[in-house]
Amino acid sequence: MRVYGRLGRLEVGDGLPVRVAGVLNVSPESFYKGSISLTDDDIGKAVLKMASEGCDLIDIGGRSTAPYLITEISVDEEVRRVVKAVTIAEELSNIPISVDTFRAKVAEEALKRGAEVINDVTGLRGDKEMLRVIKDYQPSLIVCASEAGIESKTGRDAIDVVKSSLQKTLGMLNSIDYDLSKVVVDPCIGFFRNQELPWYVWDLNVLANLISLRSLGRPIAVGISRKSFIGVITNREKPEDRLYGSLALTAVAVLNGAHLIRTHDVLPTKDAIKAIEGFKVHSIKLSINYG
Repeated sequence: MRVYGRLGRLEVGDGLPVRVAGVLNVSPESFYKGSISLTDDDIGKAVLKMASEGCDLIDIGGRSTAPYLITEISVDEEVRRVVKAVTIAEELSNIPISVDTFRAKVAEEALKRGAEVINDVTGLRGDKEMLRVIKDYQPSLIVCASEAGIESKTGRDAIDVVKSSLQKTLGMLNSIDYDLSKVVVDPCIGFFRNQELPWYVWDLNVLANLISLRSLGRPIAVGISRKSFIGVITNREKPEDRLYGSLALTAVAVLNGAHLIRTHDVLPTKDAIKAIEGFKVHSIKLSINYG
């Protein structure tokens, strides 16, 4: 079965290049300070840089969603930040725009101004009004697995828990007759913090078994870039020092079936993906003799 979908104008899936979503944070609370742009000028420079590096999708976030940080801001402040960034990105590039939010009002205002994709880390569970916005505006979606409603010690494999959460979200969309060809699923690396496994082991387990998500019939997105589990396994406390670990695990994700990678570092990520795609296309076989 071919897995195929659309994120706005962007085709995603089997037989297509692995797509890259560049992160544009306009939230000073975000965990990686190198990704933050606050002034109009800095936002514009970030958009043009990502465009020049071959970004396929610009993912704008106005509120940090890192589960280990205190990041609460008002809805109106998130709207203000996101609307400004979407407006600038629309003016400076023709790259499809995604907005990373679980708040219905933020999503609605962004969609009115040209955003084509909503990226919801709560799997549409964070705001009861989000389904209404989706039904009214029919955007494309990146939907994440959510820990909400999942018991901490299920005894199930990590990938099965993730899959079950995503199935529930797809069921919610079916209930409003939404076109699932516009959905990409994301296992939400870094967000499962209350499970039986330590969170960094959980994330590695999910990446190792990522291909299992193909049974959902939707393209797979993965966000690995500079996250804390990389800091644990590489002993790099600062996000600024986690690029190499991010690229290594990006390669693992692509080898295991990821169709879209969300990153703070577009150019090096594109190169890593091209190298892995070349490896896959040419069917290189490794034969190692240990004597």
